[in-house]
Formats: sequence, structure tokens, C-alpha cells
Amino acid sequence: MTATNPQGPRLRAENLTLSYDQRTVATGLGVEIPDHSFTVIIGPNACGKSTLLTALARMLKPKAGQVYLDGAAIASYRSREVARRLGLLPQSSTAPGGITVGDLVARGRYPHQGMLKQWSVEDEAAVVDAMRRTGVLDLADRPVDDLSGGQRQRVWLSMVLAQQTSILLLDEPTTYLDIAHQVEVLDLCAALHAQQGHTVVAVLHDLNQACRYATHLIVMRPGGTIAAEGAPSTVMTAELVEDVFGLPCRIIPDPETGTPLMVPAAPKGYAVGRAATEDRDTVMAKTP
Repeated sequence: MTATNPQGPRLRAENLTLSYDQRTVATGLGVEIPDHSFTVIIGPNACGKSTLLTALARMLKPKAGQVYLDGAAIASYRSREVARRLGLLPQSSTAPGGITVGDLVARGRYPHQGMLKQWSVEDEAAVVDAMRRTGVLDLADRPVDDLSGGQRQRVWLSMVLAQQTSILLLDEPTTYLDIAHQVEVLDLCAALHAQQGHTVVAVLHDLNQACRYATHLIVMRPGGTIAAEGAPSTVMTAELVEDVFGLPCRIIPDPETGTPLMVPAAPKGYAVGRAATEDRDTVMAKTP
């Protein structure tokens, strides 16, 4: 199927009803993903964030409504064509037993293969570049089964990057990663967006990471409804966080980026940090 001239953003959904088995996750859900944005979907557990992402990737068929990609219903495309236009990093993935890192990442080139086009120098370069970007090039000959959870997560991200799609859908891409590698992966995603014009859509749990990296936030409530969307500087308020997450907090400027920084309110009557240490020392000094 050839590309069409879309009216509006390349990726959008209208009036979706999303269900797993007999459980309805969302009804009447509609979103538009701004082109060339770094869109982050946030919300409490079980609100439908990952469900929405899998529907946008055509991995879940809506019971009603439609997802549109490049102006056409995504269901009208062949699977290989969808995979040439968008890449998905799912929340959990299972690699074939015994497969090496290099061979798994190379599977990201599958959409570009065909009867008349076999493995090429361009394919090899794409795989090497993807592994270098995610810091797993030195693991290329290692079995995926032998890697840590964080290493495996970076390998799966490398496979998605090897697809070389202009739209990336990432479901909790920082899962299993320590804080240094979380920042590394999010910096990479931000660079793909800012320097190469990719449209990146990620599900994240950390509100402060979401505000730091996103150019567009989608905030979901339980029941699959949209509580707010827009730039983090306008969307992220203390009232929103308490309303959606049930967490009293303060929003202050991030000292590094100026983006919204959420600071949870301390429990009433509970001294923390230096004050708690001083109180403890005082009590111990008075104890016979």
C-alpha cells in the first residue's frame, strides 16, 4: 500500500473501544500524536496506557473505532508495511532460545527484506549502528539468555532502532534499567526526536522523567479516559497529580532543565531528613 497524504498527524485514533477478553479498558478514546514530537503517556496503573500503545501499533484490534496511520486505517496495511512505518518496543519480549544479540537485532531488518531484496551492506550498517547507539555492540556474539534484564532491554531497543522507522512506540523502555541507563536510553530517544525528526511515543511511570523529556504529555485516568494533554509546562500541575494519582505534591522548576518537577508532600507530623536526625540525636542525648 502506498503512502497517502494524511489530514492531520500521521498517527491518530478515533473513538476507540479497547478490551482484553471480556474486560473493557477504554471506551470512546481518541488521541492525536503530534508529528515529530516526543509524546509520553502517563497515568496510574491499569488505566490503559500500554493498551492504547498496542492499539496504536496494530497489536490489539479495537472493538470499535479506528487507528489511522498516514491518512489510512492502519488495519488496511500489510503487516510488513506497518513495520516499515513504525517500530514497537513492547513491555515484555521473549527471545528464541540460544539466539545471539547480533542475530536478534538483525531481525529488526525483516520488514526491509523480500524475495528480491536480501541482506545488504545497508542492513549490516543499520544493525551495527543500532547496537552502538544502545551500548550493546560488544555483546553481539553473546546469547541473549545470558544477559541481565537491563542488557536485554537495551538489546530489544536496539532491534527496534534497526528497523529505521520514523515512528517509535516504546512501552516502558526503562524497565529493568538502573538510573544511569534509564537516562542514557531517554537521552537517546530525545536525540532521535530532536536531531533526526522521529516521532517518539513512550509509556513512562516516572512523572519527572516524563516532564523532562516529553514535548507532549498525554495523562490518562483509570477507565481509559484522557485527563489532560499538552506541553508538560502547561499540563503538569499539583492539582492534576492529586486528582489523577491521589498524591498531594508540589510542582517546582527542575534546577537542571526548568521543566516541571514533582515533589511529593511529606506526611503530616513526620520529620524527614536533617530535622529527623537532629530530633533523634536530641532524644538520645537526654536518655540516661
